[in-house]
Amino acid sequence: MRTHWVTQGFEMRSATGGCPREVATWPFLGPDIAAAACDDFRIMQADRLSSLKSPLGGADRFQRVRRIARASARVAVRGRRAAGLFAAGMMGLLLASPPVQAFDGTALDSNINAPQHIQPLTPPADVPLAPVARPVDEAFRTGAQALRSGQTAKGLDALGYAAAQGHAAAQWKLGRIYADGDGVKRDDAKAFSYFSKIANSHADDYPGTAQSRFVASAFVALGGYYLEGIPAAGVKRDPIRARDMYSYAASYFGDADAQYHLGKLYLDGVGGPKDARNAGRWLTLAAQKGQFEAQAMLGQLLFRGDEGVPRQAARGLMWLTLARDAAARPEDHWVVVLHEEVFAEASPDERAMALSYLENWLKTAKR
Repeated sequence: MRTHWVTQGFEMRSATGGCPREVATWPFLGPDIAAAACDDFRIMQADRLSSLKSPLGGADRFQRVRRIARASARVAVRGRRAAGLFAAGMMGLLLASPPVQAFDGTALDSNINAPQHIQPLTPPADVPLAPVARPVDEAFRTGAQALRSGQTAKGLDALGYAAAQGHAAAQWKLGRIYADGDGVKRDDAKAFSYFSKIANSHADDYPGTAQSRFVASAFVALGGYYLEGIPAAGVKRDPIRARDMYSYAASYFGDADAQYHLGKLYLDGVGGPKDARNAGRWLTLAAQKGQFEAQAMLGQLLFRGDEGVPRQAARGLMWLTLARDAAARPEDHWVVVLHEEVFAEASPDERAMALSYLENWLKTAKR
């Protein structure tokens, strides 16, 4: 039974497994966080593997499918032979039978096998013809193109059609349009509805696919809505559910934005007890993928230190330097301010060590 993530929530699955070598040797985790990183990765990796479904289901299923295919082929051959014999017999009967008449008694022309003097049937004039089907993918492309050219009404109509047919990308696009007020009046209730449809219908999509990015992003958006609430739509503030949304996208889909938001919740103690150590793990995962907000938060955490996370000033300054380089929007000014504060507090030795870490990162770190 498919779990309705938005309406029912979920429980994180636990499992055991080995620690990938690349995880154990990832650079710049810091000794304290690196020591525990494998525990977290083991849980997440096993969680993903237990949720994935092989397209063939393994060798046993492949053999079953092949046997079924062979048996079906044999049945089809026997069926065609029997049909041939039956058709030959019926042809003989037809040739020997008297002239055939239509239901109204009109003689049938033996050459064309159709009733004589009967015109082709046409629908009555007052019966509307069925509308021509609009391919869903084409509707999505048409809608996206119309929005780019400034034809908002046409774009929304085409995307609405595709979204109504369950097109995840169209649902996500409409959700973002209403969430941001992009060319329309901002409507968080509509945005929440579109994101909820994606989460409820596509939570089990394979990670790493193009569509899975929309699904993970929908879970992140829902996490934000549960964190703040939508009073006009009857969506109450629910930090625990918000953590659930972020946790699923962070662990199953490996989404960097979800990992950042989840780490921040752990760091601030929202939706559960404060846990700086777990915060460091999730922020590290996102930072390694280039999520600059996570890099900034991780840098501050390592530079200052916290319960369970000893101070690692040089590493912290390195992450903050990377974050500042990527902070380009006006709303990212907090990253610049945070970097300036930390840089001013760092000693010359810590700055030099941070520069060494940074050079090594730029040469060898996996992006």
